[in-house]
Amino acid sequence: MGEECCGHDHSSEDVLEATIIEDSVGSSFDFSRRLEKLDSRYLLGGGVAVVALVLMLILSILWTAAGPSIAGEGDEDWWNTPVEQRYKMDLNMTGLRSQLPEAGPYTWSGPTEHFVEVDLPPSEQDVGYPGPALMHIALWMPDVEPGTKVPVIATIHPYYDFGGEGVAGDDSNPNTIPDAGVGAWVLDQFVPHGYALAQVSTFGTGKSTHCQDVKGLGEQIGIQAAVHWLGEQNWSNGNVGLMGKSYAGTTNWEAAQNPSPHLKTIVPISGSIGVQQMFYRNGSSEARAMLYDVLYEGATADATEDDMRMCSDDAIGPVSPFTTWLGAGFGGDQWNDYWDERYHLQDVLDNYNGSVYIVWGMQDWNVDPYHAFPTHELLRQQGINVRTIAGQWAHNYPDQPDRHSEVSSGYGAEAYPNMTRFDWAVELFPWFEYYLKGIGDEPESYVQMQRNDGRWHIEETWPPEDAYGEIWGFGLGTGEWVSSTSGGFVKTIPIPGDSPIHISGLPTLHVDVSTGLCNGGQLFVTMKDGESGLRLGHATMDVRYRDGGYESKATSSLSSYRMLMEFNPMDVVVSSGWLTLEFTESGEDYIPSPCAASGLFVESVELYLPLIDREDEHEAWFDVPPWWEVQEM
Repeated sequence: MGEECCGHDHSSEDVLEATIIEDSVGSSFDFSRRLEKLDSRYLLGGGVAVVALVLMLILSILWTAAGPSIAGEGDEDWWNTPVEQRYKMDLNMTGLRSQLPEAGPYTWSGPTEHFVEVDLPPSEQDVGYPGPALMHIALWMPDVEPGTKVPVIATIHPYYDFGGEGVAGDDSNPNTIPDAGVGAWVLDQFVPHGYALAQVSTFGTGKSTHCQDVKGLGEQIGIQAAVHWLGEQNWSNGNVGLMGKSYAGTTNWEAAQNPSPHLKTIVPISGSIGVQQMFYRNGSSEARAMLYDVLYEGATADATEDDMRMCSDDAIGPVSPFTTWLGAGFGGDQWNDYWDERYHLQDVLDNYNGSVYIVWGMQDWNVDPYHAFPTHELLRQQGINVRTIAGQWAHNYPDQPDRHSEVSSGYGAEAYPNMTRFDWAVELFPWFEYYLKGIGDEPESYVQMQRNDGRWHIEETWPPEDAYGEIWGFGLGTGEWVSSTSGGFVKTIPIPGDSPIHISGLPTLHVDVSTGLCNGGQLFVTMKDGESGLRLGHATMDVRYRDGGYESKATSSLSSYRMLMEFNPMDVVVSSGWLTLEFTESGEDYIPSPCAASGLFVESVELYLPLIDREDEHEAWFDVPPWWEVQEM
């Protein structure tokens, strides 16, 4: 693969090389473990040495009994502070992003610019522009000692120089300027601790050539080649981690589909596990699906010679959403392999051996949280070390109080200000130290979940293993029509037993329906707290996908079916003794079905709720750093 340097004239020989040396100063509470590692000759020495060791051991025990020290109070291993103790840490919580409690020792230089030439299969060759397929990389380096080899934290996406010279708005910054999401934050917090930062433009965006193959095979191969190049450089220690939000999170999954051995960890933040999975929920189509491919192509094409590119998927991509929406049940969702090529998770499960840190907003309507669950458990079952943090924020990072404050009631507002995690940098630091530098112990696998009232709890996996189910079944008498013309209906459900209840998982709703004169229909169901009216969650399904998932079945008019609906992941408390279910034909973000006017006749409903018991004193609960005590909300 070729390389060309532009911008700053730095050759590869100018970049410093060496080894990261682990800090030998440890915390007091692991002193006994360190004693065990002492060479026996020191223990067999004179009486003075023995007495000294005994005194040190006594002091260690006394110190430990007083409790672990917190960062900012003399503990060198601040990164090992357990999540349950971080609310005591002396953190700088005055800004809009989380900060590490200790600044790194290094300054940095850059960016340098590099081009990586990518070999593509014939199916992914560029028809309109026959030049080489090049991935453009901007690189920032820590000013480490000569000989130090450093790992890389990279972010990859199409949003550098995004906008198409007015086609879809003004261009964004090039990748040589740290982006506001990951780049600037990593440069400020992690590069001074001995990490390189790379910002990479996907094909057809920024200075990367070829055509923009939105999340397709060509894009995947380009991403994988860029990761491999970063791990092969003489200044690199061979370890690469990826992090990014939204599309920049999806590229994490793409890199892990057929991964370079240099890819050690990914941190996908609201990054979709597949394109069809993002746009369709049980066959119900989001409105943006219809123009998704077209808008990305338009936003990155400047109508110049080098942008008049055409990939094999450019023609079929814009057509696929319409055939899936209109022709499902007649093979419309199976006429091409467009969706299969853009489903990333299965390849990750089959091929990836690194670690995964999943970050998601439980109120994310851009990329819904069902991309994270049951993905967490699937990765865990595959033997991949996985951790997840899921708060009641929207399409945001965990440490954005200004964004978190914008959510409305029923969409996360009740969890504010506890949703903002100013320990987010501390959370990630030991993760990167272990997987990219080999420092410390392997991080534990668990889920940090926030309930809709703001409380945080830790679970080994999610839904929690000790969740139990309650089922309520009921008929509707003469039944109810749900259509775009007749409207919908509301069903009230009393909850037997004591209130409140804690729903934690993916509730299911089995609905018996009949079609009208049209051979289809759709339901959108909103669950609310019966007393307060607070929105708790939603479910949606096209009857052609009545068994769930992404495979349709033929459906006839005037016929009866059972729809196996599933709500989006929910972690909510219901304070009253009853719920309401609102049935409509379509809902937020979703378009009506082709049979919307005819609709569906609802005959009976069966609701299943996954519940857990977490008393106020339960060990699973934990507090977060109280940033609101130092900032005006």
